[in-house]
Amino acid sequence: MNKIFYVCSYGGCGSKMLTAALARYGTVYHVHTRFPTEKLQYITNEQFNGVEVPPELLKNYYVIYIYKNPVKAILSRFTGRVAFNKKHLRHVGCSPNITVDAVINQSTDLYQLQQFYDNYTKPAHRNYDVYCVKYEDIFERQAELSTVLKIGPLNLVRKESDHSELESKHPQLYSIYNDLIQQMAKNDFIFVQKHPRVLSKLAFS
Repeated sequence: MNKIFYVCSYGGCGSKMLTAALARYGTVYHVHTRFPTEKLQYITNEQFNGVEVPPELLKNYYVIYIYKNPVKAILSRFTGRVAFNKKHLRHVGCSPNITVDAVINQSTDLYQLQQFYDNYTKPAHRNYDVYCVKYEDIFERQAELSTVLKIGPLNLVRKESDHSELESKHPQLYSIYNDLIQQMAKNDFIFVQKHPRVLSKLAFS
């Protein structure tokens, strides 16, 4: 069976790293759309393209949503070169003109990361499962993810940039995203939103 993996995120969450690691076990698509569809669709340019995957093929598909502390994700992926950043913001369904300073000045989640997170992690009527994976635990517990996906070792190695200086310059972000950070902290490393409308937790000893 050829496994097809969709690795979904709002960026800055290790999705590229996970995409590369999964490539040895099947076909992988990097997905940045904030609106998961009711019926699974094929991917074009990191977005669902309107063409539905036939029901008989769904057993081959694994939709993975990887998420991370939103402040760290923003400072990792939503800042930097203007043109590069604008392109990413368009991919995740945001206005390309939103800046970190605007988020802070308005004290509002202008990137709508809460919405992005909710769209994948909350119960919904879909014809596929969503495997929700907490980035903060992925290196120490990657063997559990391999077990869930029924694949071999991922061999993920932590290679993170130090954004502590940026965090010290933007402490207001932690206040803006506190509720979302607390929601994420309570999650198991992996939980699965089953279809339809049934929440399944994976327990590991």
